[in-house]
Amino acid sequence: MPLTFQTIMPIVLLVGSNMFMTVAWYGHLKFPAAPMWAAVMASWGIALVEYWLAVPANRIGYGTYSAAELKTIQEVISLTVFVGFAVFVLGEKLTWNHAVGFALIFAGAFFIFRGPLK
Repeated sequence: MPLTFQTIMPIVLLVGSNMFMTVAWYGHLKFPAAPMWAAVMASWGIALVEYWLAVPANRIGYGTYSAAELKTIQEVISLTVFVGFAVFVLGEKLTWNHAVGFALIFAGAFFIFRGPLK
């Protein structure tokens, strides 16, 4: 697949989208004393930016990628961003169980992009 606006831009936008999504969904965990309403409103505001990136990513990418391929790209990016966030922001440790689970998801991505089995 040649590198074009339609092949690269959805990936770039999905990386940005997932960075905002991860902060929206998990960033409030760094502030357990904040009232729930404040966490929800802050997360909602951050998620709005995520949508402004995700929707164009899917609109631009659809046709170059199938819907299943776009979702697979999003999930792989989401896991990658989340792992970095969990380790570097939340200070969590990854275990072998995590590694095996993520490897199975990446194996699924391989089969989505491989095409039909013959």
